[in-house]
Amino acid sequence: MDRRLLWFCALLAPVLGWSAVAPHDYFTWFLEVLPIFIGLPVALAVQRRFPLSSLLLVLLWLHSVILIVGGHYTYARVPLGDWAMHWFGGTRNNYDKLGHFAQGFVPAILTREVLLRTSPLKGSKWLPVLVVSVCLAFSALYELLEWAVAVWSGSAADDFLGTQGYAWDTQTDMALALVGAIAAMLLLPRWHDRSLAKVIGKPLISANQR
Repeated sequence: MDRRLLWFCALLAPVLGWSAVAPHDYFTWFLEVLPIFIGLPVALAVQRRFPLSSLLLVLLWLHSVILIVGGHYTYARVPLGDWAMHWFGGTRNNYDKLGHFAQGFVPAILTREVLLRTSPLKGSKWLPVLVVSVCLAFSALYELLEWAVAVWSGSAADDFLGTQGYAWDTQTDMALALVGAIAAMLLLPRWHDRSLAKVIGKPLISANQR
């Protein structure tokens, strides 16, 4: 196994184990951590022919922790969100908004990495446009999945939705994912190129470096 991926699993396992002990609701916990149970086996299966960059692994680990903490408490009850609400005088726990910002920020680097390695878009100025579009589409798909789960399970999905009575929750969730994706494309491309070059063994020349 890739040593970096081994460290990823070793550092994530205790956090995941903690979250599985007496969460607020096991149904919500399962729904929130499900992306980890899907993504990690995929990463392990393709690690030999498609090893991920170190930057991407760090971001995926941080995103996983955000999901795990939200799953343990439910997003509307995460203590960090409550503290922020009291500090800044808010009216709702906004930890879910951090999760949706990450839902754009981290998948943007994942999408960029896949496209750089599998498509002719390397060096194209259309690359960040397509990356942001993919992230926004994924965010919209996630909202549709939340809606489907809510219809299927009824009130059992209230904690999973985490709207807290906010009428524009779905729209702001997608908007923050969009902001996250744009932020990643503005802040991380050069760092990502250097990290990815170490994995594939050759430098990358992207549109950001022209």
